Amino acid sequence: MPKNNMPKKSALNHLWESVTPNSQVFDPDRLTHLPDPVQRYLNHSIAPGTPLATAVHLRMHGQIKLNTWTPFQAEQVIAWDQGMIWSATAWMKGILPIFGADSLVNGGGRLAWKLLGLIPVMTAEGEDITRSIIGRMQGESIWLPSVLADGDRPWTVLNDREIETPIHLLGETTRLRLRLSPQGKLEQIRFQRWGDPDETGYGDRLFSGVMEAETEVSGYRVPSRFSVGWGQVESNNLDETAFFKATLDRLTYR
Repeated sequence: MPKNNMPKKSALNHLWESVTPNSQVFDPDRLTHLPDPVQRYLNHSIAPGTPLATAVHLRMHGQIKLNTWTPFQAEQVIAWDQGMIWSATAWMKGILPIFGADSLVNGGGRLAWKLLGLIPVMTAEGEDITRSIIGRMQGESIWLPSVLADGDRPWTVLNDREIETPIHLLGETTRLRLRLSPQGKLEQIRFQRWGDPDETGYGDRLFSGVMEAETEVSGYRVPSRFSVGWGQVESNNLDETAFFKATLDRLTYR
């Protein structure tokens, strides 16, 4: 690994080690006042007695659309109410490595990517980038269902298969809509995220995803294979509507 990629690894580990484990555990009896679809989702996603994690460490691989579908592997830490780092390597044309990270640390968002770890190919920061990465974290709360398990959280039931809740994070708010199977398994997400996907100017844009498989780790059942993108991502047309497809290889909770 190139030396100039090591600070990203160090920062990722530092963010993970800064998290204080939560002493509270998941108790379904505290959620019996919530609507039935919400209870089905939370009870499917978290086993009774599971510590209510405030952070998750993920490792993944997949493809990201950079003009063409490009393979990548990545490591990520999401620390709720603190920030996140997604550190990845992608291979242009399957050969040329690009190293970089999307990060939100100390309240500031930044994108920094270098070809061969040396030649800058994309660097961006500022308020728009920060708001967009916060939006990403809000959507990625699906890997931390513990932060959605507060009995005081307001939920709206749209129908027996769709529920919605406001996600307040680091000064930004969006409404996260979840589509569920009859058993409570997460199938789709959609929400408004700050971004500029068509290069016409930043604003709230629809962001969505399809959850294709799930895994069970440390008392949590969460999506393990998924495709996401701007606009309405459809399961029958993923190559056209998604820009990011990934499979999780490992999850650790704290």
